[in-house]
Amino acid sequence: MTYPQVICIGEILFDRLSNQLGKSLETVEFWTDYPGGAPANTACGLVKLGIPTAFIGCIGEDQSGDQLVELLTKTGVNITGVQRHSSAPTRIIYVVRDEKGDRSFAGFGERETTEFADTYLQSEQLHEDLFKTAQFLVLGTLELAYKNSKNAILKAIELAKYYQIKLFIDINWRSMFWENHDQAIELILNFVQNADFLKLTDEEAELLFNTIDPKAIAKQLKIQGVFVTAGERGCTYYLAGNYGKIPAFSVNVTDTTGAGDGFTAGIIDQFCKLGIESINNPQIAEKIVKFASAVGALTTTKPGAIAAQPTLTEVETFLDRFL
Repeated sequence: MTYPQVICIGEILFDRLSNQLGKSLETVEFWTDYPGGAPANTACGLVKLGIPTAFIGCIGEDQSGDQLVELLTKTGVNITGVQRHSSAPTRIIYVVRDEKGDRSFAGFGERETTEFADTYLQSEQLHEDLFKTAQFLVLGTLELAYKNSKNAILKAIELAKYYQIKLFIDINWRSMFWENHDQAIELILNFVQNADFLKLTDEEAELLFNTIDPKAIAKQLKIQGVFVTAGERGCTYYLAGNYGKIPAFSVNVTDTTGAGDGFTAGIIDQFCKLGIESINNPQIAEKIVKFASAVGALTTTKPGAIAAQPTLTEVETFLDRFL
């Protein structure tokens, strides 16, 4: 077994994407299922860039679950920490698209959000061995919405602190996962106090911190790094005192799914390869964010989040054209 440098914990699922632009959930007739879930996307993205990574999450003992385990295995992600639930199904999210192709989440079909296997992640089944070699633990906030998975996430944070693993939190706000939005925001604001690094979209920054300035957010949380992404408007960052703005790369966009998770994978890949102390250098800090932006941009050029993720060679070739 290859011991992981990075652990990603949380949800793995299928995005059921409408094949018909401009149609409502009720009127769509044709769908395509794409594997997704931010922590799983990030885990696959990291492995494709050459970083040994483990995924921890709970999925159903169903056909969808089998397909996802097969995908993780084929990609090369360490699945020692994957749990299976005998009766709860693997999560499927319905995603509709407007006339321009922009996506919006349209719910979970016939099921309640609490019924899916990912909500049953068990803290006592976490594999402590995975934490002994890891340098980074990557987590989102969706699984905080449910009692079992929340306890597992909090236990993972305890283990990370014990083994001196850096915490990278990607907010990944999805209102439909939560039953009480005010409670959710309070819980998330408490949760991000644990972060060493925080990634969030400009909308999430506004929602949680009433500012899109990464420096202000970093000062408020007293953390090393904050990345505020804004899609085609690029990214602003604050990294060990270095502040900057990176414009988005111009690419032919096919599907924006997983672009942010590609960005996260790019950041952590560079942290692992260059060493965390390298972020004190302003030129290197900028280079790290450019690299991550390239990973995110390339992920948008093909359909699906995981299938579209670039290899290290593809990212380097792409960057050579711009630099």
